Amino acid sequence: MALSLDLLRPIGERELWLLSERNPGYQFERSPEGRLWVSPTGGQSGRRSLQLAYQLARWNEERGLGVVFDASTGFKLPGGAILSPDASWVEKKRWEALSEEEKEGFPPLVPDVVFEVRSSSQGIEELRAKMALYLKEGARLGVLVDPYTRTVEVYRPGKEPERFEGVDTLSLEPELPGFALQLAPLW
Repeated sequence: MALSLDLLRPIGERELWLLSERNPGYQFERSPEGRLWVSPTGGQSGRRSLQLAYQLARWNEERGLGVVFDASTGFKLPGGAILSPDASWVEKKRWEALSEEEKEGFPPLVPDVVFEVRSSSQGIEELRAKMALYLKEGARLGVLVDPYTRTVEVYRPGKEPERFEGVDTLSLEPELPGFALQLAPLW
């Protein structure tokens, strides 16, 4: 399970940046209330996240519709959280609207599409809560992959999550036109 720390005061953006730089192998995030969330990245977790990001990047390279990010990118959400999805995608015009300074730091936007791949240190309920937060803050699509149960949950605003099990490929249209997530490499 990820570690949640209630500090004496909310952690600032610069402090979170420095913690991330000085502690490779750990994913640091800030809850909307200013709590620090820390998740270690193990071998299987890193492999799965990279495989997912690779599929997304390959799709995006063919279409040029946006920008793809890996798990090391923290996004500053409107409600104050700074979260790092395992992979994410932002529509090109939204990314290009940011200043160079905003692009260099924690980008102040919610990705259009977020992916989370459960690791052995994370509980499924905490990841479902993150999905709810992403949608509340403005994400158009959230995908939660659980390799331990070989299931995928797809989240869209205003709808109940869809749960898929026993599938090899999952279409994520219309948000990602022509993209089909290949699940075998994630198990």
